[in-house]
Amino acid sequence: MSHRILIADKLDEVAVQVLAEAGFAVDRKPGLSEDALVETVPPYDAILVRSAVRITSRVIEAARNLKVVGRAGVGVDNIDVPAATARGVLVMNVPGGNSIAAAEHAIALMFAMARMVPQAMTSLRGGAWERSRFVGCELTQKTLGVVGFGAVGRIVADRALGLRMQVVGYDPQVPAFVMEGFGVRAARDLEALLRESDVVSLHLPLNSATRNLFNRDAIRAMKRGAMLVNCARGGIVDEQSLLEALNDGHLAGAAIDVWSKEPPPADHPLLHHPNVIATPHLGASTREAQVRVAVAIANQVRDFLLHGVKTGAVN
Repeated sequence: MSHRILIADKLDEVAVQVLAEAGFAVDRKPGLSEDALVETVPPYDAILVRSAVRITSRVIEAARNLKVVGRAGVGVDNIDVPAATARGVLVMNVPGGNSIAAAEHAIALMFAMARMVPQAMTSLRGGAWERSRFVGCELTQKTLGVVGFGAVGRIVADRALGLRMQVVGYDPQVPAFVMEGFGVRAARDLEALLRESDVVSLHLPLNSATRNLFNRDAIRAMKRGAMLVNCARGGIVDEQSLLEALNDGHLAGAAIDVWSKEPPPADHPLLHHPNVIATPHLGASTREAQVRVAVAIANQVRDFLLHGVKTGAVN
C-alpha cells in the first residue's frame, strides 16, 4: 500500500512532485484548524508543515498511522515534539534551508532601522519633505552583537564583517575558537555582549532556556541608544519590557519580524511605535528559500519512509 502524505501548510508545488514521483498519495489541505486536523489525519503516514499550522498532542494522538512530521524550516515550536516522541513519531526539520533568507532579512531590517527608511517613506507619501527629521546613523565601525551562532547567526556575522562592522558573538553551545574562525570575537557572556553592542541581532531557537531571555534586565543591560533586531522567535523577547525601553529612550529602535502571538493584535503598541520597524514573520519568505525547504523536507520524508534514513531528526 502506498504511503499517504498530508501537506497541511502552504508548501511549494515541488514538494508534491518529489513525493508523487516516489509513489506516495499526496493530499494538500493547508490551513486546517486543530479540530479539522484531528478529523483529517487518521489515515496519513506523514504530515508536512511550515510554521502556520500547529501539530498538537491532540493531532498526534488522532493520527493513528503517523510515522513522521516534517517541518519545512528550522523552528519546531509549532509541533508538540514530546508528544510525537512518546508516540514514536519522528519529527524532522530543514536546518539550513532558510538560513540565507533569514540572515538577509535581519541585515535589511538593520539598515532600514539605522536610516529610518519606513518612517521616511510614510512621511514622504503623506506630502511632507522632512530631511532633517530622518537623520540616521552609519553602521560602518559600529559593533554588532550576534546572539546565537548557528547557521543564520554565522551568515549575519559574515555579511556584517563585509560591511566593516565590528562583530561580537555569544552562544553557550559554540566554542570561542569557532567564532574566531569566522572573524568574530566571542563575548565572555551575554551581558558583556550587550554592554558593548550598538546593534544586537537575535538568532536563537525558542525553548525553555531562551523564552523571555531578553527580559527587562537583559534589555536594560544593552547600551543606551542601541538597537535590537529579532528575526528568530517572538517568545525570546519580553515585548512589554521592550516597549518600556523604547518609550523612555533606553533603546533607539527595534526591528521585529517575529511575535509572541502571531499575528499580533492590531492594537499591539509595538506595531504603532514610531521607533519600531515591524514585518509579518518574513524571515524565510523568499522564492529561493521556499523552494529549497520544500525540496529538502520532501526528500527527507521520502527517504525516511522508503529507507529509514533520519535526516534532520530533532527527536
